[in-house]
Amino acid sequence: MAGDTLTLIIRTIGEVFAFILLLRFLLQASGADYYNPISQSVVRFTQVPLAPLQKLVPRIGRLDISPLVLAFAVKVAVVVAIIFFTQGNTPNMLGAALFGLFGVLDGILTIYFWAVIGSVILSWVAPNSYHPGPQLIMQITEPVFSLARKVIPPIGGLDLSPILIFLVIQILQSQITRLVM
Repeated sequence: MAGDTLTLIIRTIGEVFAFILLLRFLLQASGADYYNPISQSVVRFTQVPLAPLQKLVPRIGRLDISPLVLAFAVKVAVVVAIIFFTQGNTPNMLGAALFGLFGVLDGILTIYFWAVIGSVILSWVAPNSYHPGPQLIMQITEPVFSLARKVIPPIGGLDLSPILIFLVIQILQSQITRLVM
Protein backbone atom coordinates (compact mmCIF):
# COMPACT_ATOMS: atom_id res chain seq x y z
CA MET A 1 0.00 0.00 0.00
CA ALA A 2 2.82 2.42 0.83
CA GLY A 3 4.40 1.61 -2.54
CA ASP A 4 1.29 2.82 -4.34
CA THR A 5 1.36 6.10 -2.46
CA LEU A 6 5.05 6.60 -3.16
CA THR A 7 4.51 5.76 -6.83
CA LEU A 8 1.69 8.29 -7.03
CA ILE A 9 3.81 11.01 -5.44
CA ILE A 10 6.85 10.33 -7.65
CA ARG A 11 4.77 10.14 -10.82
CA THR A 12 2.75 13.27 -10.03
CA ILE A 13 5.74 15.45 -9.17
CA GLY A 14 7.71 14.17 -12.16
CA GLU A 15 4.85 14.59 -14.63
CA VAL A 16 4.01 18.11 -13.45
CA PHE A 17 7.64 19.21 -13.67
CA ALA A 18 8.08 17.59 -17.10
CA PHE A 19 4.86 19.30 -18.25
CA ILE A 20 6.17 22.71 -17.19
CA LEU A 21 9.49 22.05 -18.96
CA LEU A 22 7.68 21.02 -22.16
CA LEU A 23 5.46 24.07 -21.88
CA ARG A 24 8.56 26.26 -21.64
CA PHE A 25 9.95 24.70 -24.79
CA LEU A 26 6.66 25.10 -26.68
CA LEU A 27 6.27 28.72 -25.56
CA GLN A 28 9.71 29.48 -26.90
CA ALA A 29 9.29 27.43 -30.10
CA SER A 30 5.99 29.10 -30.95
CA GLY A 31 7.34 32.58 -30.29
CA ALA A 32 4.82 33.27 -27.54
CA ASP A 33 4.96 36.61 -25.72
CA TYR A 34 7.86 36.40 -23.30
CA TYR A 35 6.40 39.20 -21.17
CA ASN A 36 3.10 37.40 -20.61
CA PRO A 37 2.78 36.78 -16.84
CA ILE A 38 2.20 33.05 -17.39
CA SER A 39 5.31 32.81 -19.58
CA GLN A 40 7.28 34.68 -16.95
CA SER A 41 6.10 32.24 -14.26
CA VAL A 42 7.08 29.22 -16.35
CA VAL A 43 10.52 30.70 -17.06
CA ARG A 44 11.05 31.67 -13.42
CA PHE A 45 10.01 28.21 -12.17
CA THR A 46 12.33 26.37 -14.57
CA GLN A 47 15.30 28.76 -14.68
CA VAL A 48 17.24 27.35 -11.72
CA PRO A 49 17.26 23.69 -12.84
CA LEU A 50 17.85 24.66 -16.47
CA ALA A 51 20.70 27.15 -15.94
CA PRO A 52 23.54 24.58 -15.77
CA LEU A 53 22.07 22.54 -18.61
CA GLN A 54 21.76 25.59 -20.87
CA LYS A 55 25.54 25.97 -20.70
CA LEU A 56 26.08 22.36 -21.81
CA VAL A 57 23.35 21.82 -24.41
CA PRO A 58 23.85 23.80 -27.63
CA ARG A 59 20.99 25.77 -29.11
CA ILE A 60 19.53 24.67 -32.42
CA GLY A 61 19.02 27.89 -34.32
CA ARG A 62 16.93 30.08 -32.04
CA LEU A 63 15.62 27.10 -30.06
CA ASP A 64 16.92 26.24 -26.62
CA ILE A 65 16.46 22.47 -26.39
CA SER A 66 17.64 22.19 -22.80
CA PRO A 67 14.01 22.03 -21.51
CA LEU A 68 13.47 18.97 -23.73
CA VAL A 69 16.64 17.34 -22.45
CA LEU A 70 15.67 17.97 -18.83
CA ALA A 71 12.10 16.77 -19.44
CA PHE A 72 13.55 13.58 -20.92
CA ALA A 73 15.81 13.15 -17.88
CA VAL A 74 12.87 13.72 -15.54
CA LYS A 75 10.75 11.12 -17.37
CA VAL A 76 13.60 8.59 -17.20
CA ALA A 77 14.23 9.36 -13.53
CA VAL A 78 10.55 8.84 -12.73
CA VAL A 79 10.53 5.43 -14.41
CA VAL A 80 13.78 4.39 -12.71
CA ALA A 81 12.56 5.58 -9.29
CA ILE A 82 9.20 3.85 -9.60
CA ILE A 83 10.75 0.54 -10.66
CA PHE A 84 13.43 0.77 -8.00
CA PHE A 85 11.03 1.58 -5.17
CA THR A 86 8.25 -0.82 -6.19
CA GLN A 87 10.28 -3.81 -7.39
CA GLY A 88 13.53 -3.22 -5.55
CA ASN A 89 15.77 -3.76 -8.56
CA THR A 90 17.44 -1.61 -11.18
CA PRO A 91 15.47 -1.19 -14.40
CA ASN A 92 16.61 -1.72 -17.95
CA MET A 93 18.12 1.67 -18.79
CA LEU A 94 17.51 1.35 -22.54
CA GLY A 95 13.83 0.68 -21.85
CA ALA A 96 13.70 3.61 -19.44
CA ALA A 97 15.36 5.87 -22.03
CA LEU A 98 12.88 4.82 -24.72
CA PHE A 99 10.03 5.37 -22.31
CA GLY A 100 11.42 8.83 -21.53
CA LEU A 101 11.73 9.71 -25.22
CA PHE A 102 8.23 8.54 -26.04
CA GLY A 103 6.95 10.22 -22.88
CA VAL A 104 8.34 13.58 -24.02
CA LEU A 105 6.81 13.18 -27.48
CA ASP A 106 3.48 12.14 -26.00
CA GLY A 107 3.61 15.08 -23.58
CA ILE A 108 4.11 17.56 -26.42
CA LEU A 109 1.23 16.01 -28.36
CA THR A 110 -1.01 16.06 -25.29
CA ILE A 111 -0.25 19.74 -24.65
CA TYR A 112 -1.10 20.55 -28.25
CA PHE A 113 -4.29 18.45 -28.10
CA TRP A 114 -5.63 20.36 -25.10
CA ALA A 115 -4.34 23.70 -26.38
CA VAL A 116 -6.19 23.19 -29.68
CA ILE A 117 -9.38 22.31 -27.79
CA GLY A 118 -8.92 25.43 -25.67
CA SER A 119 -8.25 27.53 -28.76
CA VAL A 120 -11.38 26.28 -30.50
CA ILE A 121 -13.53 26.98 -27.43
CA LEU A 122 -11.94 30.41 -26.98
CA SER A 123 -12.61 31.28 -30.61
CA TRP A 124 -16.32 30.73 -29.92
CA VAL A 125 -16.58 32.18 -26.42
CA ALA A 126 -13.94 34.91 -26.10
CA PRO A 127 -12.28 35.75 -29.41
CA ASN A 128 -9.59 38.42 -29.14
CA SER A 129 -9.48 38.15 -25.34
CA TYR A 130 -6.87 40.26 -23.58
CA HIS A 131 -6.44 37.84 -20.69
CA PRO A 132 -2.92 36.32 -20.56
CA GLY A 133 -4.19 32.70 -20.58
CA PRO A 134 -6.20 32.82 -23.82
CA GLN A 135 -3.49 34.90 -25.49
CA LEU A 136 -0.90 32.27 -24.64
CA ILE A 137 -3.10 29.43 -25.88
CA MET A 138 -3.65 31.23 -29.17
CA GLN A 139 0.06 31.98 -29.53
CA ILE A 140 1.04 28.35 -28.90
CA THR A 141 -1.51 26.94 -31.35
CA GLU A 142 -1.25 29.49 -34.16
CA PRO A 143 1.88 27.98 -35.78
CA VAL A 144 0.19 24.56 -35.85
CA PHE A 145 -3.04 26.06 -37.19
CA SER A 146 -1.18 27.87 -39.96
CA LEU A 147 0.50 24.62 -41.02
CA ALA A 148 -2.85 22.82 -41.04
CA ARG A 149 -4.49 25.66 -43.00
CA LYS A 150 -1.97 25.09 -45.78
CA VAL A 151 -3.38 21.57 -46.15
CA ILE A 152 -7.06 22.40 -45.53
CA PRO A 153 -7.85 26.07 -46.18
CA PRO A 154 -10.92 27.60 -44.50
CA ILE A 155 -14.09 26.72 -46.40
CA GLY A 156 -16.76 29.42 -46.40
CA GLY A 157 -15.42 30.95 -43.19
CA LEU A 158 -15.30 27.55 -41.47
CA ASP A 159 -11.83 26.58 -40.29
CA LEU A 160 -11.42 22.80 -40.41
CA SER A 161 -7.75 22.83 -39.42
CA PRO A 162 -8.46 21.65 -35.83
CA ILE A 163 -9.94 18.43 -37.22
CA LEU A 164 -6.73 17.74 -39.16
CA ILE A 165 -4.63 18.56 -36.10
CA PHE A 166 -6.68 16.21 -33.90
CA LEU A 167 -6.39 13.46 -36.50
CA VAL A 168 -2.61 13.83 -36.76
CA ILE A 169 -2.22 13.93 -32.97
CA GLN A 170 -4.35 10.80 -32.55
CA ILE A 171 -2.41 8.92 -35.22
CA LEU A 172 0.95 9.89 -33.71
CA GLN A 173 -0.15 9.04 -30.17
CA SER A 174 -1.46 5.65 -31.26
CA GLN A 175 1.88 4.91 -32.91
CA ILE A 176 3.76 5.98 -29.78
CA THR A 177 1.53 3.76 -27.65
CA ARG A 178 2.12 0.87 -30.03
CA LEU A 179 5.90 1.35 -29.87
CA VAL A 180 5.92 1.52 -26.08
CA MET A 181 3.91 -1.67 -25.72
